[in-house]
Amino acid sequence: MHIETLKIFCDLVDLESFSLAAERNFITQSAVSQQVKSLEDRYKRRLLERLRGRREVKLTPAGEVFYRESKNVLEAYFQLEESLRGVVGKIGGTVKVATVYSVGLHELPSKVREFMTKFPAAKIDLEYSRTTRVVRDVLNGTVELGILAFPEPKRGLTIVPMPDNRLVLITPPEHKFANRKKVKVTDLDGEEFVLFERDVPTRKAMDRIFRANGIDVKKVAEFDNIETIKRAVEVGFGMAIVPEPAVAEAKKAGTLAVIELAEKYWVRSVGVIHRSDRQLSLAARKFVDLLSRTG
Repeated sequence: MHIETLKIFCDLVDLESFSLAAERNFITQSAVSQQVKSLEDRYKRRLLERLRGRREVKLTPAGEVFYRESKNVLEAYFQLEESLRGVVGKIGGTVKVATVYSVGLHELPSKVREFMTKFPAAKIDLEYSRTTRVVRDVLNGTVELGILAFPEPKRGLTIVPMPDNRLVLITPPEHKFANRKKVKVTDLDGEEFVLFERDVPTRKAMDRIFRANGIDVKKVAEFDNIETIKRAVEVGFGMAIVPEPAVAEAKKAGTLAVIELAEKYWVRSVGVIHRSDRQLSLAARKFVDLLSRTG
């Protein structure tokens, strides 16, 4: 039995999908099924429940034990590789990172390029997801690092702060606020807004600020994707409040007006999360150091 077989099995359980497990390991779904069957034949135990008409991955009691111990074996194997790399001073391997779109698309590309330039033997495997999924993937070990806006303290997780972002107001270029240098929160009362969905941390922060100031905005639309929000503002749906790095290019191109919000509290915190009970790989530690650096 190869270590890759254990990894495929654990990826299948973590991702809850044969297709995603196949994609992650660069094999076919049929090959994933064959690997599972080979494990079941070897140990003469059913490891997964086959539920007719349903695609979910459900472990049997034997499968629960096998999954748990396989995770331990994989952790020991990766630690062995990491220790040997440390002996020769080589920083390599793959760092699996999950992040939200607003951070991943606009803040990470330059950091990933810098990291790859410094450590060409290492690789950053970047995935985009919603906040709740990022946290879940870090906790279950599917990824080593998560990068989030407004990271919340949670048992079992360590948070490493990154430089904060200013939140800014965006409008169509012809909007009445478009030529103003600053806008106060009281100016936003009754205005039409394109908002993040309610479970998005940036939306939660906005709602808290609006409530604290007695502001009631008119919701025109809600989206979970910052690119969709920007496009909706461009075509005239309403205004939006977004992190400044996400609209730098649109400001240069003149497709959006970007206006400073006057109050100091319009700030979005960003941080890296990882499991507290696991030692980060050397490459992951170097990447976290780079991300947390100011200036």
